[in-house]
Amino acid sequence: MTYKLVALDVDGTLLNDDHVMTERTMNTVMEASNKGIEIVLCTGRGPQNTIPFMEKMGLTGYVISHNGAATVEVETRNIVHQFGMDEKALNPFMDYCREKGVHFDVNTAFGMYVDNVETLAGPVRHMYENYLMLPSNLPTWEELKEPVVKFTAFGEVADMEAVFADWSKWTLPFNMLRSGEYFIDLMHEQASKGNALKQLAAKRGLKPEEVLAIGNYYNDITMLTFAGMGIAMDNSPVEVKAAADVVTASNNDDGVHEALVKYCLS
Repeated sequence: MTYKLVALDVDGTLLNDDHVMTERTMNTVMEASNKGIEIVLCTGRGPQNTIPFMEKMGLTGYVISHNGAATVEVETRNIVHQFGMDEKALNPFMDYCREKGVHFDVNTAFGMYVDNVETLAGPVRHMYENYLMLPSNLPTWEELKEPVVKFTAFGEVADMEAVFADWSKWTLPFNMLRSGEYFIDLMHEQASKGNALKQLAAKRGLKPEEVLAIGNYYNDITMLTFAGMGIAMDNSPVEVKAAADVVTASNNDDGVHEALVKYCLS
């Protein structure tokens, strides 16, 4: 099968555990692009800290950001599509986080907000630095002019498991998912990587069987199952591997390079 679009997750997939895209993987992605394959980064990150990876590789086109909640054109920064949330429905979740001491941020397509940016320190600040993003202070809902597309809780694994268990008992007005060991994301109930990739593929006139997707975590399952070829990284949880068609090497062993060579460049 000739694949015309490749959707790549970023953290844990395109990047290794040091948050670095190796020269080997970067060159292989660029080779696939030069062959005429459209490359789309499909990530839980926002466009502002995703587009630089596209630009580093000299790629244009689109990024699917915020786990599918906002699709953005690389060159123009235009928002092609976004799933706006009912921000007032987030108030109980924010109250919970404040009461339990759980860090959270609120995201618009291009903005990220926290309660008090001046007090960010330790692991929380280090997390934002790793993801190349420093948030701003959260305004009131009335002052926030752009739609909210994602709410993220962040903390140690055991803490996030407790939060996920608690919120799973609620009647949720949102799509809730684990986007990483340390993260829980709330989004519009229709927002997912798979749904956004489906919409983009239709916009590009592509069938699912012409799409290849590579990812490593639970938030990638919908895009792995939508794509004609879904590839899980070896560092993926067993449930993600089970949802994929095949498994490639880990993100620390250039698994994206291995998969693209085997399925797109051979």
